[in-house]
Amino acid sequence: MHLAISLYVGLLYVLPCAITESQPQREILTYQYSGKNAQQVFPQVDEITIDDLQQLYSEGSLNSYNLVQAYLERIRDVNSMLHAVGEINPDALAIASSLDAERAAGSVRGPLHGVPILVKDNIATQDKMNNTSGSYALLGATVSREATVVSKLRDAGAIILGKATMGEWAQCRSRKASSSHGWSAYGGQVYGAYYPQQDPSGSSSGSAVAVSVGLALGSLATETSGSIVLPAERNNVVGIKPTLGLTSRSMVIPISLRQDTVGPMAKTVKEAAYLLSAIAGMDSHDNWTFVQPHARTPNFAKACRFSGLKGARIGVPRNGIDHYIDDSTAPMMAAFEDALQLIGNAGAWVVENTDFAAFDPPAFARNSSIVLDTDFISGLAGYLSQLSYNPNDIHSLHDVARYTKAHPSEEYPDRDTYVWDRQLTRNISSDSAESWEAYQANLMMAEEQGVIGSLDRYNLDALVMPTFASFHLPAIAGLPVITVPLGFTPPGTMATMNLKRTMVSMGPGIPFGLAFVGRRWSEETLIALAYAFEQRTMTRKQMKPLIAPSFELGHHLRPTVSKPSPDIMRHVSLLETVVQPATQPTLTRYSTMQRWARAWLALVDYTA
Repeated sequence: MHLAISLYVGLLYVLPCAITESQPQREILTYQYSGKNAQQVFPQVDEITIDDLQQLYSEGSLNSYNLVQAYLERIRDVNSMLHAVGEINPDALAIASSLDAERAAGSVRGPLHGVPILVKDNIATQDKMNNTSGSYALLGATVSREATVVSKLRDAGAIILGKATMGEWAQCRSRKASSSHGWSAYGGQVYGAYYPQQDPSGSSSGSAVAVSVGLALGSLATETSGSIVLPAERNNVVGIKPTLGLTSRSMVIPISLRQDTVGPMAKTVKEAAYLLSAIAGMDSHDNWTFVQPHARTPNFAKACRFSGLKGARIGVPRNGIDHYIDDSTAPMMAAFEDALQLIGNAGAWVVENTDFAAFDPPAFARNSSIVLDTDFISGLAGYLSQLSYNPNDIHSLHDVARYTKAHPSEEYPDRDTYVWDRQLTRNISSDSAESWEAYQANLMMAEEQGVIGSLDRYNLDALVMPTFASFHLPAIAGLPVITVPLGFTPPGTMATMNLKRTMVSMGPGIPFGLAFVGRRWSEETLIALAYAFEQRTMTRKQMKPLIAPSFELGHHLRPTVSKPSPDIMRHVSLLETVVQPATQPTLTRYSTMQRWARAWLALVDYTA
């Protein structure tokens, strides 16, 4: 009964988003075809692709400036409920105008020219936005240079639209029962859009949710262990976790030098491939990128072939999957078995029982704890040493912990600092014998006894797994993974709460994914396999988000209000508002119906 009432209430909470309010008309985001009176018919914003955009741009039917305006309106529509976007770049419209002028002068930088992208809030930008990793401890701090992946995006013509909200310190602070995926003091709680109060998974929560509802064409995310592929699957989008060393981590707030990667999220495999090509490549500020074998960065989008599965040998490591199966995964496993049949029908050889020689999750969890704990202390200090302005005098994990415990905005002790407390009492460093031995043990388990051993023994091109089981060994060995939408939990699925009992971790209509795992530098192979699967299923289009913006290209822009002060534009939390270059919309206004629904959803016991 509670579940039925909750679903009804959830609809009351969401429906107002889809009702276009009566607003004074100011400007219409459409153009006329030359010599015609009919308005241009645009694709829906959440379905538009990079190829679509470049066609519209080239024919003069749309420009980057108007597209940025549309995304700002869509953020305004739903961000008060989803909290996916932490800050808007106040220069976004000016950058769009500049790129439009370049195009008008005959210069187009490539497929990302004029394409708005969000970046996770642990990826430093050298502009008017903050780089906080979700914590007030770094609010107002500035960097000596921006992340290399951001500079590469700018060089490719992308518009950095804003910062995506994330799990604070990339979920490296609290026990699971003490916090929640996608929560940060600075950005608030990110929610998925497919069920009321949906757990978005973490820590790249905002990056995934924003793409899922069309608040940007794509986003950058980071992964240490699952933080690209898990939010991507839970939000019905594509995520690529690249080989460690394919993309630079320079000026990305770290967890582990030995596991961190930066990768793209997008609606489709091809969009993600375009983004990966833009950010990949060697970087003098990240020595790990020097080992990549490419003389020139591949055009990963060229790997997108409908025939990509034909002739491929794809293994199913059942012992790496079975460990994670429980009652809640039954619909995911049913869809996975159907996917294997489809893959075989597309011309691939599906090789069963290509098991890992050894698979001991408790052992690699213990080793990973040592590696990540020691890496975080040294890596964080290294990042903080490169700040050009550090207003809160934060230089170490000790300083972060001190600040967090002293400032009520960080919600301590309700959200504890268990992880930091453990890290600070280990009394070993990242270059200690104990840390090195733990790392080597993990590599052995992930490579020779795990993924690489299986690929070699059975002469495989890739492994295929449900996304929820796919990320552990690739994380510790730095191997690539790509996840694509596979399905949705069926009607009648019991809605259950997360451990903190603040969000719904499982319920009806929640997306899940399929993952392809490969050798180092096998991104082109994985993209080909994922694209061929995606094009045969088009799962993402089978269910729309429950919460979605109403604004589309061709709609009237809302009227502007007074421009905020520069101080507000720089130091703003989306717990209160979103910063926009020309508008300062209030995002905490709810209808009476919405407020009532939110109150009910906060009280209902979903596991009753």
